[in-house]
Amino acid sequence: MKPSSLFWWRWLVIAAFVVLAFGASLVVLPSLTQQAFNLLFFSSGRVNPASSVNAAAYISFVCAVLGAVMIGWSTALIFVLFGPFRRGLREGWSMVTVSLAAWFIPDTAISLIYGFWQNAV
Repeated sequence: MKPSSLFWWRWLVIAAFVVLAFGASLVVLPSLTQQAFNLLFFSSGRVNPASSVNAAAYISFVCAVLGAVMIGWSTALIFVLFGPFRRGLREGWSMVTVSLAAWFIPDTAISLIYGFWQNAV
């Protein structure tokens, strides 16, 4: 593997494991991650944007489902990174690039449309 490719491979592997850990924290430590989101979006870890118990339960459910999706996506990326990407196959680069673009473009657009620039950053 070329030194420049090795740099990107290592960086992407670390990023994929960070996403995996964050997804797991959404599932395993929902109150802690919700406090972090509240701090990021509402400047207070104590703010509860939900106006009812049902809304708060739904937010917890959505965060857990998001965590599960992140676990699945990052696990797939890790297999691609240790397989075709590491071997320098074009398909490996395509899988990573298309997957990241399919997440980044709509996520950033939706974040900006709804006024949550912090998520876009």
